[in-house]
This record gives sequence, structure tokens and C-alpha cells, in this order.
Amino acid sequence: MNHPTPFDCTYTPGVPELLAGLECSLVVSTYQAGKVIFISPHEDGLIQLPRNFLKPMGLAVDGNRMAVATRHEVVVLASDPRLAAFHPSQAGRYDALFVPRASFYVNEVDLHDMAWAGDTLWAVNTLFACLCTIDADYSFVPRWRPPFISALAPEDRCHLNGMVLVDGRPAYVTALGTADTPTGWRENRYGGGVLIHAPSQEIVLSALPMPHSPRVYNGKVYMLLSLLGALVEVDPERGSFTEIARVPGFVRGLARHGDYLFIGMSKLRPGRVFPDLPLDRDKLLPGIAIVHLPSGTVAGMLQYRTDCEEIYDVQVLPGVRRPGIIGLGDGMHLNALSTPEAVFWGRSPDERP
Repeated sequence: MNHPTPFDCTYTPGVPELLAGLECSLVVSTYQAGKVIFISPHEDGLIQLPRNFLKPMGLAVDGNRMAVATRHEVVVLASDPRLAAFHPSQAGRYDALFVPRASFYVNEVDLHDMAWAGDTLWAVNTLFACLCTIDADYSFVPRWRPPFISALAPEDRCHLNGMVLVDGRPAYVTALGTADTPTGWRENRYGGGVLIHAPSQEIVLSALPMPHSPRVYNGKVYMLLSLLGALVEVDPERGSFTEIARVPGFVRGLARHGDYLFIGMSKLRPGRVFPDLPLDRDKLLPGIAIVHLPSGTVAGMLQYRTDCEEIYDVQVLPGVRRPGIIGLGDGMHLNALSTPEAVFWGRSPDERP
């Protein structure tokens, strides 16, 4: 009897060739499964590399840096191809190797979207209903909050969730409501969402069906409407949006490379937060949808069949065909030593005299 492999998935024909042609790999976070997963093209299809992180959600990628928001901390990883070239068991297999280099202890503040602005890491702090930056001296530094939030408090008042930076500053933000009371957003959780222009604090769109993942590409504003499984383009001046594509999932996580957008899809189950989710749950698929932006067509799809039911974020690793990643679980990251001049693979603690 054949047993399904961990994170078994199917994908439409052409997905590996598409990623290979774009010369990129993908990274996704699934807090439900507790994994960060690298997805790469291979001559035989796709290769996945899952690593354990405690409730990973927001991801931020910038060059050779990647940040992962986990339940209690933000883990920053850095890639050094020299370590990949001399990996003790996988030498020559990877063209990049992401290794944990720093952890910032922020406690359980429910960080969602994150983004780098130079050496500054911005994050959506959902519990405190603010945008913050990650700092070595503090748990976090509050930098912006919506106009309807009267005070900083750990009460998840509006379920702030999405953010995009333009020129290193917050441009647009999404929230599931405009309440200023503890968890007040839940009173209209399925139709009270808003898109906010951060510099002016103007609410551009309201009454949205659970907006997530605002993005700006080539000067145009996009976001996901999770309840509709929809990718939309926003006209901020008119306060309207146009639907570009619809996919069979609860959508969160949006990244672009070339003419293609990569969208995270989830299969949500009813619970305390979503007790009466107005979706046909049997039709929701967990995975990644690939949309060709110029035409609005779905160019490909990856669907998980085991282990992964919910995805939070999707990011692209440009110029990387086969990345490796070392997690925190087995201590191997302690042996991956690098300096500006050289790299070394150290001995594990139990091998030392």
C-alpha cells in the first residue's frame, strides 16, 4: 500500500518550466503546519524543502536576507553561496543556503505582513493594531496606526493584517474592520474590511470581504479579497476596484516576479475565529495559484494533498534555482560559520573535546 509523502502536492503542467524560465524559487509559510517551505524547479518536476518554525506567518525577502515571523520571535536568515558549495552532506546541490543569523524576541503579538526598507524591518503588529519596526533594544517600535485606533493596546481591535512599502515607507494597509474595542472587528468580520492609504490615513475602500496582501506593482495598487478568492486592482482616486482573477481558495500572500503573480490559497475550517465562514469549504484548495498579470489568466496551480491546509505568505527568491535552508530544530545552524573572508563548517557540540 502506497502511503502519501509529507506535503504531497500536485501541480498543473508547465509549472516547473515556468519557474525555471523565470529563474526563481518560491518560499511559503504555513502556520497551520508549522513550516517554511522552499519550492524549486527541477528537471523531474518540483522539489520542496520544508523546515520547522513555530507558527510562521509573515515573510520578508530582500536579496540574500529573509525574515520569518514566528509565534514569539522574528528570525532573520542570510544566504551565503559559499556555505552551500561546501555543505558537509549536500555540497554542490544548492545555489543558495539560508542560515539563521539573528532572532528578535517580540513575544506573541501576531505579526502578519513584513517588509525590508534598507536595514529596517517593518511588520504589521496585529495584536497592537499598528505598524512597527523590529528593534534590538525593544520588543517592537510602534510607527503608525490607523486613524480610528485611539490608543496602543494588545487587543486586536481591527485585525490589521496587510502592508506594502513604497520607497521604504508604508503606502497601503489592510484591516478586517474599523473597530476601536477589543476584538471589535469580529462583529462584521466578513464584510467590514478596509484599505487605508497610510500617509494620509484616508480609508480608500471599505465594506471589503476580508482584504489581505496589498501590493504596489509598477505604480498600480493590487490586493486580495480573501472571501472571494479574488485578485483585484484598486483605483485609489475613484475608490473602486476591478477584479483581475479568481482562484479556488481563501487567498492570502501575494508576490510578483516578471509578469506573474503568485497567490497563496488556503482551505479554512470553521472555528472560534471563523465560526460561520460563508464559503463552500469543499471547493477550497490549499496551495499556490499563478496568475499571468497582463492577461489575468491563471497560468498554473499547485495544490497540497497532505499536511498543508493553510498558507499565510508567499515570497519569490529571484535568481535562485535551488535554495537550501537550515532551520532551528537540529542545531545545524550553529555549525554554519561565515565571515566576510571565509566560511567554515564547525563541529557539533558533542564532537568537541
